[in-house]
Amino acid sequence: MIPARGRYALAIVGAGAAGALTAIQLCETAARRRTPLELVLVDPAPEAGRGTAYATPDPRHRLNVPAGGMSCYPDDPGHFTRWLCRHGEPNVTAADFVTRYRFGAYLADTLGQAIVRAHGVARVRRVRARAEGCADTADGRLELRLTDGELLTADGAVLATGPAAGNAAWAPPGLRSSPRFVAAPWAPAALDGPLADTADVLLVGTGLTAVDLALTLDRPGRTMHAVSRGGLLPQPHALTPAGEMPAPEGLYGASLDGLRRAVYRHAGRALRLHGDWRPALDSLRPHTAHLWRNLTLQEREEFLERDGALWNTHRHRMAPATAEALARLRAARRLRVYSGGVAAAHAERDGTMTVTLADGRTLHAGWVIDCTGPGRHLDDPLWRSLVDAGAAVPGPLGMGVATRDGRLLDDLGRTVRPLFTLGAPRRGELWETTAIPEIRVQAAALAQELLAPLAPPERRVRRRPLDGHGLALTTHAAAATAYRTGLDRVLKVRSGADDAFRRAVALDPGFALGHAALALLGHECGVDVDVPRALAEAQRCARERADDRERSFVDVVTRRVHGTDGDGAALLGHLDAYPGDALALAAAVPTIAFSGVSDLDDDYALPLVERTSPAYDGHWFHTSLLAFLRQGQGRYHEAGELAHRALATEPGSGHAVHALAHVHYECGAHEAGRDWLDAWVSGQGRGAVHRAHFSWHIALHELALDDPAAVRRRWFAQLAPGRVSGVRALVDSGSLLWRARLSDNWPGEVPAADVLDSVAREVVERPATAFTAMHAAVALTAAGDVAALRRLRDHAAGADSVQREVIVPLCEAFAALVEERFHEAARGLDALLPVLRKVGGSAAQREVVEETLLYALVAAGRCEAARRLLDARLDRKAAPRDRRLMAALCG
Repeated sequence: MIPARGRYALAIVGAGAAGALTAIQLCETAARRRTPLELVLVDPAPEAGRGTAYATPDPRHRLNVPAGGMSCYPDDPGHFTRWLCRHGEPNVTAADFVTRYRFGAYLADTLGQAIVRAHGVARVRRVRARAEGCADTADGRLELRLTDGELLTADGAVLATGPAAGNAAWAPPGLRSSPRFVAAPWAPAALDGPLADTADVLLVGTGLTAVDLALTLDRPGRTMHAVSRGGLLPQPHALTPAGEMPAPEGLYGASLDGLRRAVYRHAGRALRLHGDWRPALDSLRPHTAHLWRNLTLQEREEFLERDGALWNTHRHRMAPATAEALARLRAARRLRVYSGGVAAAHAERDGTMTVTLADGRTLHAGWVIDCTGPGRHLDDPLWRSLVDAGAAVPGPLGMGVATRDGRLLDDLGRTVRPLFTLGAPRRGELWETTAIPEIRVQAAALAQELLAPLAPPERRVRRRPLDGHGLALTTHAAAATAYRTGLDRVLKVRSGADDAFRRAVALDPGFALGHAALALLGHECGVDVDVPRALAEAQRCARERADDRERSFVDVVTRRVHGTDGDGAALLGHLDAYPGDALALAAAVPTIAFSGVSDLDDDYALPLVERTSPAYDGHWFHTSLLAFLRQGQGRYHEAGELAHRALATEPGSGHAVHALAHVHYECGAHEAGRDWLDAWVSGQGRGAVHRAHFSWHIALHELALDDPAAVRRRWFAQLAPGRVSGVRALVDSGSLLWRARLSDNWPGEVPAADVLDSVAREVVERPATAFTAMHAAVALTAAGDVAALRRLRDHAAGADSVQREVIVPLCEAFAALVEERFHEAARGLDALLPVLRKVGGSAAQREVVEETLLYALVAAGRCEAARRLLDARLDRKAAPRDRRLMAALCG
C-alpha cells in the first residue's frame, strides 16, 4: 500500500537501456493509474538511456536488430521507426539498421517524454553516483549506499546494472599487466592508444564487440588479428528477410540431444522452403527461455561448452552493411581471423606484444584488446554486498543472480525483499535476456508488479460522469468535460475534436476512451495523431481501468485500425449492445466524418439508425444521420424536413448540412442550394471539418448553373492545394477540376498536377479503398498520366474485390480516354455504371464517371447515345449546363 507519506519511493540502479525502459514503464503506468511515485535513477553516466551499448558515437556501429524490432514498447513495435521519421530520417523503414548512438538518443527522448507526461504524479530525479551497498531497514524498506556518501531509502529497487564485467581470466599474467592490453574497450578513453597509432591490433574474441572495434580501428598500414576458440564471426542478417515460419512441434520436454536434432531438422526445412536458415532460428525466439529452463544444469553446461559459440554467431547477427564492410577488410587482408586461444604473451623492447596462440602460431601486435564480452559473475561492490548479506545468490551455472519472475531470491530461496532485476542479471534463469525485445517485456512486467500493490482500495462511486448521451465514463470530471467537448465536435463535424480529446488524456492518462477516440480520428480523418501509440495506450488503459462498454469500443477501434473488421461485425455488435454510443454510430454510418462500415449500404445503414433511435429520443445528431440516409434513398422531401429539424436545434450540425446540400443538388435547386450553403460556410461552417467538401458542394451548383468564373473563383479561394491537401484534395479538388474540364467550365489546362503533388504518392497509386482509388483515377486522368493509371490498375488487381471489379476496368477506360481511344473508353465506362455504387460515396461523387462517359460518347461521335444519357440526367434534375450540352448536341 502507499506509505503514509503519500508517495511510494522506488530506486532504479543503472540508467542504461534496461533502467531507462523500466523508468519509462513506471512513469507511464503511474500516470495512467494516478499513483503518486518518487523515482530515483542512480547512475554516474552523463545521460540516461545510453549505458555502454548505445554511447558509441561511431556511425559504423549499427544495431544488430532492425529498427522495427527496437521499440521501447512491446505493444507498439513501430514506435522507434516513427520516432526516426519524426527526427530527421523520414525515409527510414522497419527493416533498416540504424546507428547505436541514434538508438541511445531515442531511449533518452522517450524517457524524457514519459517523465513529462507523468508530471504531477511521478517525481523523477537523477543521482550521478554509483550504488555500492544495499541493506534492509527496520521497517522493511531498503537503504542504498552511494559512492558520493548519500544514503538513499526506497520502498523497492530495480537493479538494472547490465551485463557483468569481463575479468580477462583467459589472459596470461604478463598480458594483463601490460599497458598495451585494453581490458575494457568500451570504457571512456580506453581506445585512445590504439586510435593514436597504426600498430597492429589483436582482438581476442570474434563476436559483435570485435566486429565494431575492427571497423573503428581500421586504417592504412594496420593489420588486425582476431582470435577466438571457434574462430567464428557473427552471421549477417539477410538483405531481404525470407519470411516467417512456425517453431517445430515437440520441443518442450525434449532432452538437449533431442533439441539439437529438432533444431537442425528445422533449419533444414527452412533452407528447403525459404533458401535461408534464419527463419528457423528466429521462430525459436519466443520459446528460448522455456526451453532453457527445461534443461538440466548439466545439459545447460554442455550447451554452453559445445553449442554456445555456434548459437551466438547465428542468433546475434550483424547488420548487412556491417557484414559488407567486414568482408572488405578480410578481402584486403587487413583483418585476419584465427581459431584457438591465447597461450602466452610477452612484451618486446619496442613496446609491442608477442602473443603465442594455443596452436603455436605467433602474432605480433602493438595492442591486445579483450573482446570476449561480459563475464558470468556479477562482481561489482553492490552485487557483492547483496551476496555477502544473503540477499542475493548466484544464478544457475553462476551466471547472473537467481530470480523468480525478476525478483531476487535470497540464500534461503525466498523473495522477501523488494529487490528486482531485469536483463543480463537474469541470464542464468532465461539465457536469452540481453536484447531490447526481451528487456522491454520484462520492464513492462516489472512496472505492473511494482505498482500493483499501490492501487487504491475500491471505493463505492456514487456516480461516474456521463458522456452527454447517458453513458458513463471511467474518468474524473475534468477529463470527462474535455471528452464531451471532443465528442460534441465530432458529431457536429467541427474542428478541434482532437485537441479536446488530447486535453482529456492529458488530464487523465488512464482514460481509455480518450486514447481510443484519438486513434480513431487519426486513422479515419487524417488528424495528426500517432495512431499506433494512441491505440496502444487505449489498450493498456482498457486492461487496467475501463468498463465493458469502453473495452468493447477499444476493441472496435483496434479492429478498425488493423483492418480486421472489414464487414463491421464488431462495430455493429457493439452498437447492438450499446446503441447510445454516439461516437461508434458516427463511425458506422458513412456520411462525411468517417468512412463507415465498408459494406454498410442504405439497406443496412437505415435499419441500424432506426433501431438505435430509442437511445437518442430525437436528438439532433441522430436526426441528422437519418436525414442523410433518406436523401440517399431519394426521399428528398423527407430528408429536407429532417435536416431542417436538426438544424433548428443545432445550427452547426455538419451532418444535417451535408444532407441538405445533397437534397438541393439532387432536386435541381442550384441557386437556392448555392446561396444557402455559401451563407452557412461563411457563418456557422467556419469551424467545420471537411470545409472543403462543403465548398465542393457549392462549386457543383456553380457548375450546374454553367458559371465558369464562379467555379474558378471557388477553386482558387477554397479548394486549391495549399488550402486543401491529402485525400480531401484528391476527392474534392481533383474531381471538381475534371468535371469543370469535361463541361467546358475550365478553359485551358487544369492544374491537376498540383493536386496530385499535394497527396502522398502511396495514396494515389496504392489506395486502401475503392472510393479513394476512383478519385485517384480521376485526378490521374485529368493530369493525363497514363503510366500512373496503369500502376493504379496493377495495384487494384491485387487489392480487395471491389477494386478488382470496378477500379481495374475504370483505369483501363480512363487510359483509353487519355490516349483518345474514345469508343473503347465509352464502352468501358458504360459497362461500369451499374456496379459503380460498390465503391461507396454519394451519387453526386460517383456522377463524375457518368460525366466522363458523356464526354467520351461525344468525342467518339456517338451523339444519339449522348442524347439519351443527357435526357436521363435532365429527367433526374434540371441544370443549365446540361441544357446547354443538349442544345449543342441537337445543333
